[in-house]
Amino acid sequence: MLLNGKNAIVYGGGGAIGGAIARSFAAAGATVHLAGRTAATLEATAGPIRAEGGTAFVAEVDALDEAAVDAHADAVAATAGSVDVSVNVIADYDVQGTPMVEMAADDYLSPILTNVRSKFLTTRAAARHMLRQGSGVLLFFGGASDPAPLRDYSIGGLQTAFEAVEQLRRQLATELSPHGVRVVTLRTGGIPEAIPADSPARKEVEAMITARTLTGRPATLEDVGRVAVFAASDWARTLTGTAINMSCGAMLD
Repeated sequence: MLLNGKNAIVYGGGGAIGGAIARSFAAAGATVHLAGRTAATLEATAGPIRAEGGTAFVAEVDALDEAAVDAHADAVAATAGSVDVSVNVIADYDVQGTPMVEMAADDYLSPILTNVRSKFLTTRAAARHMLRQGSGVLLFFGGASDPAPLRDYSIGGLQTAFEAVEQLRRQLATELSPHGVRVVTLRTGGIPEAIPADSPARKEVEAMITARTLTGRPATLEDVGRVAVFAASDWARTLTGTAINMSCGAMLD
């Protein structure tokens, strides 16, 4: 298995995307450490993993809390012996669908502050252990895109947040790659399955995401998990400081 013997921390492991990545990691042989603010949702991900014979641990961690993030990463390294993979997919706390000229400043800035702070704290915590090991993989999710902003639908500060995180990824890769630590973004054009089924905007957003693809269908949660496994594995050892484009052609390189 591609991740046999690896220890992976998944921040936001109780969500749709985090859960998909965690399940795929476990199926590929990794021990998954699910971190998030709500134990019940984390356990909902961990239960099926364990039922399938995988190993999953749960910890309530606020990814915006510096001390909590550091303490959790230190605990994983101490008890498991290593931190091999770290991926952060916590919620972006974004407001979408509101024109920017009508948006409150706090609503625009919320996803930027959340993304940059949480990604910085979690990757820094993991990277400190990876540097000592001489190996490891830091995965980001989302990514910047080349198309023009959406004409008929505002995503507020979310794309600005993605752009900022991509710069964080580039800088980390520059500093860490010579020490055996890879840094990669999983770039998507949106995952409709991750939108709650009861969301009033789901059909509209799903149609918008699908229309921008070249394949006529967007990536699924299963696709996300499989690509994440590849990116975290030694099969992707030549990839660092870059993004894996899994947008089904919605973003052209």
